Amino acid sequence: MPPKLLDDHVRFRFAGGDDVVSVALDCDPVIPGDRALVRSGDVWELALPRPALQRIEYRFTVTRTVDDAESTETVLDPDNPSSVETAFGSRSVMEMPGYAVPAWLAAPAVPGGFTPLSLEGETEADVPVTVWEPDGTAGQALPLLLVHDGPEYDRLASITQFSAAKIASGELPPHRVALAHPVLRDAWYSGSPKYLRTIAQQGLWRLHEHAPISGPVVVMGASLGGLTALLVGMLDADEIGGVFVQSGSFFQARHDGQESSYKYFDRIARRVQEIIDTPEATRPLRIGLTWGGLEENAANNRDMAAALRRAGHDVSHTEVADLHNYTAWRDALEPHLTEVLRDLWGDRQG
Repeated sequence: MPPKLLDDHVRFRFAGGDDVVSVALDCDPVIPGDRALVRSGDVWELALPRPALQRIEYRFTVTRTVDDAESTETVLDPDNPSSVETAFGSRSVMEMPGYAVPAWLAAPAVPGGFTPLSLEGETEADVPVTVWEPDGTAGQALPLLLVHDGPEYDRLASITQFSAAKIASGELPPHRVALAHPVLRDAWYSGSPKYLRTIAQQGLWRLHEHAPISGPVVVMGASLGGLTALLVGMLDADEIGGVFVQSGSFFQARHDGQESSYKYFDRIARRVQEIIDTPEATRPLRIGLTWGGLEENAANNRDMAAALRRAGHDVSHTEVADLHNYTAWRDALEPHLTEVLRDLWGDRQG
């Protein structure tokens, strides 16, 4: 039986035979509650206190006796047909009453095509970028949305479908989407000066050479990619007018001790503190932020939003009832990314 919401808790069940020794719920550690299911006959059961979330992504960790030895595997819920692809593989998903996928996923959308490019700059390896543009716009000057972790954003959060639908509806003008590939993600997306300059200088020039750019460039990303989007925006690149960050990894020692063993923690923390300590922006940006109210990055995102506003940036932010995952980021694109892009680009009529 799939999980079921019962008043103040969610009931999880797993049907196991005599060989099953234990069953545990595998889900985001920030979700409160026990993880061990309790056996009742042939069924293992857990009452998880209802979290303040619209969805729960999960698996079961099942230990069985096999040939007088114990074997453990993590599996999807065999009784739940609902699942989602994530950056870390498939997960079963429990959706709370009232949850709905974004309407733009099924809305009419303009057709478009993809062109692979390579951005050569200061990084040891070139930065691959795949550019999406609406059909019939080749060579036209259009606004540009530059997306870090671009291929995953497209595969798991449908970012080019979002753009295609918003162009079709007239909510946004025709524009291009540059999907930046994270070849050396940890090294590049942790405040690397060489990577940041490659994107903001030679990278934007190469993209403009491929197709003229009109209006302010908007840079976006999530997690480490969101940190990187903001750091790119902070450089002295007049072409960049906006930043959109989802669950940015704005690590600070006072909030993020659990991340302190990460190789690039200190570099990230220094860059974050520099931004927080900036009293006044020399080049104010339009900045949008979203994050999950329960996720580990919530506190550092609240600090960053407040600091950016104090410095004079035009900031909007929202906390969503989800966690640190691509479905949460997809679901928050509308209206929050739409608002940032419309403020900078206008709609189809300008």
